[in-house]
Order: sequence, then structure tokens, then C-alpha cells
Amino acid sequence: MTAGRWVRIGIPVLLVLVWLVGGAIGGPYFGKVDQVATNDQSTFLPASAESTRVNERLPDFTGGDTIPAVVVVTSDAGFDDDRLAELRTLADDISALDGVGQSSPPIVSDDGEAVQLFVPIDSDGTVRASVEEIRALVHDELGEGLDAWVTGPAGFTADLVKGFLGIDGLLLAVALGAVFVILVIVYRSPLLPVLVLLTSTFALCVALLTVWWLAKAGVFVLNGQVQGILFILVIGAATDYALLYVARFREALAEPRPRWDAAVRAWRASVEPIVASGGTVIAGLMCLLLSDLATNRALGPIASIGIVFAILSALTFLPALLALVGRAAFWPFPPRAASIDLPDDPRAPVRGLWPRQARLISRHPRAIWIVCTLVLLGAGAGLVQLKADGVAASDLVLGASEARDGQAVLGEHFPAGSGSPASVIVPEERLVDAVGVLEAERGVDTVSVASADSPTGQAAVALDGGAAVFAAPGPPGAAPPTPTVSDGDVLLLVTLNDPADSLAAEHTVRALRADFSSTLGESVALVGGPTAIDLDTNDTSIRDRTLIIPVILAVILLILMLLLRALVAPLILVASVIVSFGAAMGVSALVFDHVLGFPGADPAVPLYGFVFLVALGVDYNIFLMSRVREESLAHGTRRGILRGLIATGGVITSAGMVLAATFAALGVIPILFLAQIAFIVAFGVLLDTLVVRSLLVPAVSYDLGRVSWWPSRLSRRPVPADPASVPATRRELRRTLES
Repeated sequence: MTAGRWVRIGIPVLLVLVWLVGGAIGGPYFGKVDQVATNDQSTFLPASAESTRVNERLPDFTGGDTIPAVVVVTSDAGFDDDRLAELRTLADDISALDGVGQSSPPIVSDDGEAVQLFVPIDSDGTVRASVEEIRALVHDELGEGLDAWVTGPAGFTADLVKGFLGIDGLLLAVALGAVFVILVIVYRSPLLPVLVLLTSTFALCVALLTVWWLAKAGVFVLNGQVQGILFILVIGAATDYALLYVARFREALAEPRPRWDAAVRAWRASVEPIVASGGTVIAGLMCLLLSDLATNRALGPIASIGIVFAILSALTFLPALLALVGRAAFWPFPPRAASIDLPDDPRAPVRGLWPRQARLISRHPRAIWIVCTLVLLGAGAGLVQLKADGVAASDLVLGASEARDGQAVLGEHFPAGSGSPASVIVPEERLVDAVGVLEAERGVDTVSVASADSPTGQAAVALDGGAAVFAAPGPPGAAPPTPTVSDGDVLLLVTLNDPADSLAAEHTVRALRADFSSTLGESVALVGGPTAIDLDTNDTSIRDRTLIIPVILAVILLILMLLLRALVAPLILVASVIVSFGAAMGVSALVFDHVLGFPGADPAVPLYGFVFLVALGVDYNIFLMSRVREESLAHGTRRGILRGLIATGGVITSAGMVLAATFAALGVIPILFLAQIAFIVAFGVLLDTLVVRSLLVPAVSYDLGRVSWWPSRLSRRPVPADPASVPATRRELRRTLES
């Protein structure tokens, strides 16, 4: 065997072995993500957020870092001494569980039909496991005639974590299955889809391995939301890049060329657009580092790591596999040479979807891009109905949620904010003033102060004659409780009239902060708690999207200008992406409101939708325009546009369908945020693929002709008239001469 033969076999085999080892090491980490992931929303906020500053000091007053759960029990027959004794036993048994603090005694509602228990759960442990143990114990110990739910912040956290459990199995199975079916239909080959899926799967394994260790080292925060997006993004992007390489490999085999030569030629032809596309996506994702939210900030590098391995896999693992398999990858339909040019006679019939579309664009470019633009702008009008100012925690989980049901029952018998109080840290000498502000606020039901003297850990506080009076359950004649003081401050626990996760509660917290600032002075009193965390998260998300979206546009425009060596074409592409994004969001808003009945959207939904639609939409821009520029250098702008469209139309459409299918798979996870991202990106990618990249961009570029490449030399380069568009009218003659 010659040295060249060894190289042609040895290099592909070595690359395949390297990826097999990486996949074998990274594969087992799919079941270990929960070891380094967190879904505690308070950890996502910046250290400067008021609720974060309160959260950091809570252990000084409560004796530990806990998250509250609320057990609510109802009975139509009321609660006699026997049933209250049963509930006290239940409270003791709950307190004996690992990771659970001392439960409060049973608290009976004013109507006598419900009882609530406050249960602190160690937030350093596995909250979901503790909540599930409490739920099992409650349902096992309670007798007939009693109904019970475990709710509160810990209950909602447990339900949210449970919703993410399908990421490792169901999500991957649906995404990979959808991609496989699409590839079989497109390529009509049983082997090629398997090779492409191996490319994306092994890229995901190695990316997950890298992300896992970085998250374990505390480099960034990983949660279920980011994890799901990472999985889908790597599968979709790696498959897209693989399809671009496959298209070039197929062309090379059809010339015909030996499989090694075809693999090398395809690599040289596809490496620039794949690296450019991936680099542009990474640049857009890294703009998320400007976010103040840890999850948004983490998504940038985490997703970028996934894109890096998607690029590496598509440019090393897949070429190695195809170099070994050769034409067999396309069995039973071997590659055949296909023309990407139109007949010289404009009246001659053409065969195939993309030649027909190219002929249509060559005849009516202006009408096509004007109609497409008007349709997209009309669809974007739905943006006025988009409600992206936050949703209640009870609406985050789609489908069944015991915490949501329990919260509704709790609100029927107790103040709606029970179990999730606002936390106010105030200097001890300003306690009276702070209580006065709280009692004057209509959204406040009761006020307590953290007290180690009280059996419940808190004592009710009220003003009497200008002094603070404390009261707590205890034996007759017992000394009144005193507040727990830490660094000269006390902690007030404020039960609100509205559910803690409601917009009304957020308005109350915002009003309290303003009142404290005007009465006590700036930053004298700090307001935290679950409602304040939601409020600060929403405010931070709105700030992030306002800042980051323009930055992403500027970065992508700059990259396109460098890649295409022009100014006009990048402006056209960025404008098309903006119009496409607006249309996708407008239609999504209508579907969310009037079809799916969603209660609203998180403020981060438009930001995530923009990042993925713009960054991934630019992928297709680069696929198309890099080929158009290549053809334009040889055949002139207008003919190059038509040839580029015919050459890339099939691969871009296939890639778009695959990417839409992978993002749509996010819809199987019963989390509102992911369901909305799934629809926005899937619909937006299809719109971008079928309308923007196939009609709008080619039509505008064809109408402008050489001007598209201004101010590069290509805009001034004389070329022969386009034989595919022999002028039949004076207008066509003028357009040909201008090309």
C-alpha cells in the first residue's frame, strides 16, 4: 500500500476514533447535568439587585439558607382538636425529614375550613426531592375527609424542575427522530441520515462534557432552560453545517471524483461559509455577556461552546465518515451532475423547483420583493399584542402543577400572599417608621418581625401609640418576643394581599420601595423576597433586551460587511432579518393570545427569539450570499444570483426544515418559556427559509444588480450580458446592461 493510500485511509480513521472516544466519555454526562444545574431564580440576578442583597442576608436572621414550602389542608367539616392533633403530628414528622427545618404549628384560617403549615427547606440540598418526600408523607398520613397540597416557592421550584426532567430523554429522542425523518425524505437514503445524526450527536456529547466541567468549576450558571437550548442548538446547527458539506461533497462526487478527492474538495469549498456562519452565530451569542442576568450571560459561552463543536464535527468527523463510505452514503440514488444555469432562451421550459423560482425572480424581481416585504410587515403588526412583561410563577409550568392548585386553594382561605412574604431589612432604630409605611400600604395584609424567641420564628408587629408592639403564640404570661438583630438591622416579613407571583404584588413591592426611599432615605430599607425577585428579574430582562438587541445587529452587520466585502448587500441582509423577526414575533403574539391562550411571556422571550432567529438566519444569508458572490465573480451579479439560488436552494430549505423541527421539539418540555421559544424560532426559521432567503433577498439583490456589491470592485466589474435572461423587453435590456 502506497504512502498516499495510507494517508487517505489513516486520517479519516484517526478522526473517527478521536470522535468516538470523545462521545464515549461525554455520553454518560447526559444523566449528570442535574448535579451542576440550578433552577433557583434568586441566583440569576446580579449582586447589585436589591432582592439579591436581601437574599444574601436572610440566613443572618433565620439561622439558615432556606426556601419555604406551604402545606395547605382543607376540610369541609372543619378542624376539631383531634384533627389539629393529627396535623401537629404531621408537622413533627415533616420536620424530621432530611433537608427540612422545623415546621410551624398548624395555622387555622378565619373561615375554619383550611390549615396551613410553613416548612423551611434547605436550599443547599435537592429541593425537589425534599418536596416530593413531603408530598408523599402528607398524602400517606392524612385521614379521610382531608385534602392537601404542597405549594409555596419550594413547591413551584419542585414542579419546575420536574418539568425539565424530559430534556435528557424525551427532548433528544423527539429532536433526533424528527431530523432523521426529514433527512430520509430529502435524501432518500438510509445511510446518509445516520451519518449526519452521528455528526450532531457526537458534537453534543463533547460539548456537554465541556460545559459540565465548566459549570462544576463555577465558571457559569447552568439551568434546565439553558440546557434544553444547548441540546437543540447543537443538534440543529451541526446538522445544518453537515448538510452544507454534504451538498458540496455530492457535487464533487458527481463530477465525478474519487471519494478522498471529493471529500477534500468539499471541505475546501465549505470550510469558509461554515466557519463564517458559525463565527457569526458565536459573535451574536457572546453579546449575551452584556446581560445582567446570570442565565442570559451563561447562555452566550455555553451555546458558543456548542457551536464550536458543531463546526468541528461538521468539518472533521463527517468528512472522515464520508471519505470512508464514499458514494455508498447516497445509496440507492448515487449523485448525478446537475446544471445550476438557466437556458439561454428565456422562453424555454425549465424543470425543477429552484430553476423555476430563479426564472420567476429574473422576470419579476421588483414585484416579488415588494409583495414579500408588505406581507412580512403586515404579519409584524401583531407585535402590538405581544405581552412580554413577565408571567406568574404559577404559569411557568404547562399542564398539571400541584403547587399551582395549592396556591389557588391557599388564596381562598388565607391572604393570597401567605407563605411567600416580602422581606424587608431595616435598621432597628427605624423599625417604627418602617412599620408605619407598611401599614399604610393597601397591598399589605400583615407584618411580622423575625424573632428567635417565637416558636414560629417570627412575631406579629403593629404600632400602638407610636411604639412597636410584638406578639407571638406562647403560654399565658410569657415574656413578649424581641426581634432578631443582625448588624443593627431587623427583618420584617410582610404578607401581601395578592399572590406573591402576581403583577399586583409586584406593583405593591415597587410602591413600598418608593415609599421607603422617600420616608426613610435611599437604600435605608431593602425589600426582597419572592415577589421582589420576580420584579428585579423582569426589570433586568427588559434592560438586557433593550441593550443587547441593537448590539447584536451592529456586530452582525460588521461581520457581514467583512465577509461580503460590501456595504449594500449586508444592509439588505440585516434589514431582511429584522423584517423577518418582526413578522415571526407578530404571528407568534397572535397565536399565543388567541390560539394557545398563554397568559403572557417572560421579558427574555423576545431577546432569545431575536438572538436565535437573527444569528441562525444569518447562517442562511451566508450560505446563500457566499455562493452568490462566488458565482458572481465568474458570471456577473444577476446571473450569479440565479445560479447561487439554484445551487443552494435545496440545501438551505433542508437545513431550515431540520432547524425548525429541532427547535419545535422544545415544545415537548412542559415549560412556558421553552414552548414559546419553540414556536417563535421554528416558525421564524421556516419563514426565513421559504420566503426571505428564497424570494425576498434574491429578488432585491437581482433588482439592484451590481449595486448590491458596492463599494467593492465587484460593483464596478464589467461582465457579459446574462444569457439566462436574454432581454425580451426594453426594461429587461436595461437591467441586463446594468448588471
